[in-house]
Amino acid sequence: MSEPTSAAPSRVAGVRFQRVGKLYHFDCSHLPDLAVGDHVIVETVRGEQMGEIAAFYPPEEGRTDYKPVLRLATARDLLLKQTWEAKQLEALIECREIASQLGGYEQCKFLAAQYSYNGEILTILYATEDNKLNVNRLKNALSAHFPARVDLRQVGPRDVAKLIGGMGACGIPRCCSTFLTEFSPISIKMAKVQGISLNPSEITGMCGRLRCCLIYEYEQYVEARQGLPKRNKRVRTPHGEGKVLDVHPLQDAVTVLIGEIRYLVKREDLVPLDELEALQKKAQGGCARHESGGCDCGAKRAKPAVPASDEDEDLEDADSWE
Repeated sequence: MSEPTSAAPSRVAGVRFQRVGKLYHFDCSHLPDLAVGDHVIVETVRGEQMGEIAAFYPPEEGRTDYKPVLRLATARDLLLKQTWEAKQLEALIECREIASQLGGYEQCKFLAAQYSYNGEILTILYATEDNKLNVNRLKNALSAHFPARVDLRQVGPRDVAKLIGGMGACGIPRCCSTFLTEFSPISIKMAKVQGISLNPSEITGMCGRLRCCLIYEYEQYVEARQGLPKRNKRVRTPHGEGKVLDVHPLQDAVTVLIGEIRYLVKREDLVPLDELEALQKKAQGGCARHESGGCDCGAKRAKPAVPASDEDEDLEDADSWE
């Protein structure tokens, strides 16, 4: 294997360490025969790990700090990984038993035990609402029990749902467990823009946080709403003047109340009266300082027309504006 250099890499591999996990980028310029689906050994902050190549990317311009792919995984590496993965459930059970014996960890939920491919590192994933909980005592006890280097890592509610899996409120497997590799920030505004009921049972996922799917169509709703009037706005329609009762972004239309009748009106048939009247009023008002010779609106006032003499018939009329 050739030694990596500080020069910009010619090819970058996106490596995934879990089935539905974030992609990490590594320099693979020195291994031109790598293909998508190959397992490789890379150096991470948690030591050597085995990952699967998911894609290849061109390097970012000016960036040279990519860590290199160490080597292609061998048949022995794959067998080791399979052997240690088979011991993960047993390690998790033993971890829970040790925590129970020590006491003080009743608020901890131990979710998973993950061995590195060669068994050198054991990572215990846990969740707790007590952020001041000291896990050093448990870590020392686990280090004395397991031959591997033990790492305790706290995860949030969304990661808990991702690890546990199961079905979502929509009746299909949870997005976080099937294809979401990263969690995007979600806000209550996204539900309001889409006209979704703010009932907690309607917008809250199994993790107790706002549903990830609220962001999927948010941008489309924002774009669709830009050309439509808001609720309670006065509009003119082919049926007469009325007030907007409801907005339907995906239909590019609004519901207008005219008298006692409701009409569904398309955007191209709407005239916003409030804005139109404001523009007409401004246009009719003119500029308050025209009479004194000044101007506070930036407009220019034409001078009275003066018959041109024979000498200046060919001159520019640039001086006819103040």
